Amino acid sequence: MDETQDPQLGKDTLVSVYKQMLLLNTMDKILYESQRQGRISFYMTCYGEEATHFGTATALDNKDIVFAQYREAGVLMWRGFPLTQFMHQCYGNEHDLGLGRQMPVHYGSKEHNFVTISSTLATQMPQASGAAYALKMQKSDNCVICYFGEGAASEGDAHAAFNFAATLSCPVIFFCRNNGYAISTPASEQYKGDGIAGRGAAYGMPAIRVDGNDVLAVYNATKKAREICISENRPVMLEAMTYRVGHHSTSDDSSAYRSANEVKYWKDIDSPINRLRSYLENQGWWSEGENEEWKAHALKNIMTSFEGAEKALKPAVEVLFSDVYAEWTPRIRKQYEDCMKHLEKYPNEYPIGQYKNASN
Repeated sequence: MDETQDPQLGKDTLVSVYKQMLLLNTMDKILYESQRQGRISFYMTCYGEEATHFGTATALDNKDIVFAQYREAGVLMWRGFPLTQFMHQCYGNEHDLGLGRQMPVHYGSKEHNFVTISSTLATQMPQASGAAYALKMQKSDNCVICYFGEGAASEGDAHAAFNFAATLSCPVIFFCRNNGYAISTPASEQYKGDGIAGRGAAYGMPAIRVDGNDVLAVYNATKKAREICISENRPVMLEAMTYRVGHHSTSDDSSAYRSANEVKYWKDIDSPINRLRSYLENQGWWSEGENEEWKAHALKNIMTSFEGAEKALKPAVEVLFSDVYAEWTPRIRKQYEDCMKHLEKYPNEYPIGQYKNASN
C-alpha cells in the first residue's frame, strides 16, 4: 500500500468497519439459508462488495441522501439501522417499517436518509438527480449518492439521470459498483468502451475510478467526490471495480455462467474483508482470537433478531388500505369491505392466524 494514500481513519473507525463487514457477511449467510429453507421469499447477498458499502458510508455525512439499488445494506447498517429492522423487513412482519409491502432486502428508512429501494432497475437514478437539485435549491451543505451497477448504466434512466444532473449542476455522486456481471451477462458483453467512468467526460462531469475491494481507496475517492459535489455544485461519476462473489440473487445460479475457480480467487485472495483484516493485523489492531470472538458475538445477535422476526405476526390486512390516502375514500373503503367479506367467506383458505388483528 502507498502510505501517502492512507486516510489515517484510526483504529476505532477501522475496527468498527471490519466488525460491521463481518456482521453483514454473517447476516447474509443466515438470511440466504432462510430463503433456501422457504422461510422468506427472496434474498440478495453482498459477498465481495463490502468495501463499496463501508468505504462510501464512512466518507459521507449521515444527512447525505442515499438512493440505493439493492446491494447496499452495509451503508444502512453503518448509519445505525438496527439488526432487528433488517430482519423485520425481510420477513415483512408487523414491525417492518414498510408494513410488509416490499420484497425482502428492499430497505428504506427516513430516519437514516435512506430512500426505500425499488426493484425496477435504474429507477432511483433520475430520482437521485431530482433530490440533488432540491438540495441545491435549498443551498444545503449535503449531497446525494446514487448506487447502481454497471448493468443499470445501460438503462435509459441512467442517461436521463446523468444528463439532468450535469446540465442542472446537481450535487450527486453516481456510484457505480462494477462487479463484473449484470445478472448472468459479463461486462464484456454489456458495453463497449472503457467501463462506466469513461462516460463522465461525455456528460461534462468529473470521473473517478477506484479499486472497489479496497475500503480505504473507496473512502478516499468518495470523500473527494463529495468535496467536488458540494464545493462546485456538480455531479461526479465514481466507478468502483469490484466483484460479485455470490449469486445475483436467490433466483440465480451463477455456476451456469462462470467457473468455480474464478469465484474462489475473488473470495479467498482479493476479498475486501481479507484485505482489511490484513491491514488491521499489520497495524497490531486485530488478532485471530478477537476475530473468532466477534464472529460468535455477531452470530448470536443475528440469530436473536432472526428468531424474533420469524415469530412476529404479519401486518393486519387493514394496512393494505389504511394509509393509501390521508383519509379513506369510498372506493378504498369498499375494496377493504369486499376483502374482509371474502376472508370471512373462505376462512380456511387463508392463514389469518398469522396476521395481526386490526383491532390490536
